[in-house]
Amino acid sequence: MAVEDARAVDSAWIIERANEVRQTGSTLIRNLLPVDKIDELNRVFQPLLAETVRAEGGAGNRGPNRYYVTPPFRPPWTDASIINNDIIMAIVSELVGVDGVFCQLATDTPCQGSQYQTLHRDTQSLFPEWEQETPPYQLAVNFPLVDCNSENGPLEMAPSTHLLAKDEALHRIESGEIPLQQVLMKRGDVLIRDVRHIHRGTPNQTDQPRPMVVLGYSRRWLFRPEVQIRIAREILEQLPLRTRNWLRFNPVFNTLEGAEKSEELYRSFAY
Repeated sequence: MAVEDARAVDSAWIIERANEVRQTGSTLIRNLLPVDKIDELNRVFQPLLAETVRAEGGAGNRGPNRYYVTPPFRPPWTDASIINNDIIMAIVSELVGVDGVFCQLATDTPCQGSQYQTLHRDTQSLFPEWEQETPPYQLAVNFPLVDCNSENGPLEMAPSTHLLAKDEALHRIESGEIPLQQVLMKRGDVLIRDVRHIHRGTPNQTDQPRPMVVLGYSRRWLFRPEVQIRIAREILEQLPLRTRNWLRFNPVFNTLEGAEKSEELYRSFAY
């Protein structure tokens, strides 16, 4: 039995990882995804990034020289070893329920000349007027397409800030009570995180882009209209049943061309 398969059926280990997310805001799993698959994603991603850079005039669409790019939902992005990974899905299901939703496929890429992002969360609290946080309801599954180091723009996170009101979390970070921690990941590593934790992107000081993929998951009742996957029926029909179930609330198009044109149109308004 492969190592990853052994971990996938170890329910105690799965619960331990899920509890780490509940307590600290994230869990980092090393050597989970096949590196050859990651390298293939990077190969097909580079032209997408170059096209976005040209369209933005080199200015960036998520701050200076930082780019948010939405890949088309088709192979190799739909590889089952990634979007139907047993370990990822077991931990995600433990956190947002077996009836959750797969709602996002995107990338964040700092290039040379990028800057520190403002400390932020990736979603609002469900009830900001209530001075308590709820259990997890939205997750990001991140994995880099190149090895991350301290020079090429790694993510910085403040642990356990998902349990605090945002203003209180920022105050504790600014006072030094809660330190920011760099997340250095290799190809094949996976970070599962509660998107409410305080974090930021850092400057890429190298001449090579640092792409980070995000797969977004949420509880079944959460809908953010700006976060969805546009799917061609022909792609959907090729996917494993579990993946199809997790995609069930996303818009489905009769053709691949229709799905991708819809995505392009939406992004032209979003930016």
